[in-house]
Amino acid sequence: MAVPSLRAFRASLDLREEAMTAFIRARGVGLEVPYYVQPERQGGSWLGTLLSAATARPRRHFATLLDEITFDIEEGDRVALIGSNGAGKTTLLRVLTGAFRPTRGSLDVYGSRQALLNLSLGFNAEGTLHENIYLRATAMGIPAAKVRGLVDSILDFSELGHLANRRLLTLSSGQRMRLGFAISTSVQHDIMLLDEWFGAGDISFVRKARERLVSRVEGSKIVVVASHNTDLAKKLCNRGLVIRQGHVAFLGPIKDALSEYKRISEADRAARRAAAMAADGEGGGQSSVVGRSD
Repeated sequence: MAVPSLRAFRASLDLREEAMTAFIRARGVGLEVPYYVQPERQGGSWLGTLLSAATARPRRHFATLLDEITFDIEEGDRVALIGSNGAGKTTLLRVLTGAFRPTRGSLDVYGSRQALLNLSLGFNAEGTLHENIYLRATAMGIPAAKVRGLVDSILDFSELGHLANRRLLTLSSGQRMRLGFAISTSVQHDIMLLDEWFGAGDISFVRKARERLVSRVEGSKIVVVASHNTDLAKKLCNRGLVIRQGHVAFLGPIKDALSEYKRISEADRAARRAAAMAADGEGGGQSSVVGRSD
């Protein structure tokens, strides 16, 4: 019986890997982070207060950023993360990228990930552009051997080839953004994670960047994007995941998700108005009228 060669065996593994689907599976995912509170000293002299502040041990507390997050995202899904500011959208994206590790539950992600959350991640301001391409690309998990073949195309796309040997700190914020975007989108991945749609920079570069981003989105097996742009969500996504105070409030078709988010937002606004009116009532509800009453 013929034994397959090592090359043939590796080729068969590559084919099997390509055939496998990408997916994201979260089960009861939670994220808690510690924070510290300095004990307050009531009364006493200013010297006592100063000494107390210098010697008191801060108390550790925990804030729950995500709680009981459960969902399945399969190949072909384009999912919009929908929620108000501070709801947990960006935090969830960072968990999906692997930047934050869940403190509870389980998260399984199959497929290479491409994250456009922080375009300056992995940069060293003292290094040259050429050096920073290697730094950020390797931080993204791209092998150094592959990075060598990408350097010229990255510099060309960012339109910064003439500055390749200058230190990063000499560039403007817009030029750094262009370099970061060019590196981040230089390779196609299975899963794309976006925090808002790219739209910064000069008009000519934004147009080029959007064309590349559309190409990368179309080539991705899964896309997860956090956005407040409902028109973009309807156009780009087929599913919506509504996050409210770190919990999954809804997961389903994008139109239904947007409707549910609108309903939740209106209910929250009504609750805040009612709470404000109740607080005013507890304050006595008195008002002074200036003028004469006939």
